[in-house]
Amino acid sequence: MPQDVAIDATMIEAAVRRWLERAVIGLNLCPFAKAVHVKHQVRIVISDASTERALLEELGEELALLRDSAEDNIDTTLLVHPQVLTDFLDYNDFLDTADALIEAMALDGVLQVASFHPDYQFADSAPDDAANLTNRAPYPILHLLREASIDRAVAAYPDPDAIIERNIAAMQALGAEGFRKLLSEHD
Repeated sequence: MPQDVAIDATMIEAAVRRWLERAVIGLNLCPFAKAVHVKHQVRIVISDASTERALLEELGEELALLRDSAEDNIDTTLLVHPQVLTDFLDYNDFLDTADALIEAMALDGVLQVASFHPDYQFADSAPDDAANLTNRAPYPILHLLREASIDRAVAAYPDPDAIIERNIAAMQALGAEGFRKLLSEHD
């Protein structure tokens, strides 16, 4: 691997960790993330894929690894792919392909993919709607999750339906500029 790729991967991983720690955990966007993070059960993979086909192959490998790993070892995986699917509409279309792969691997009901993208936009929302910030990340990410872990976390959480509304309110209060500052390399 060329040295500059390793440096880029290091910088990309640092940005993703900053987002995970400051936004996802720090703003409590996902009340279930802190527990697996502090136990070092979050796998972050920086993909070098430059085509959708290569990313799909890597996604299959990561799904198999997560399936075959003990939860105590890896509970969830963030597959970061900075060179492919940088256009949100292409990324969004790829999610159907990811779901088809899960089904083809007989992992439907076992694993799922959650989506995060720098230009994430919910259907019927304006691009600058603060609600979109809840799913925005510094790079395109396919978040691989164990459904059993989700079920346990939701069962233990007092009001899981309130999470979305609370997150939207938090992002509206923070705003796009506040979100940008939160993720800034410089405190």
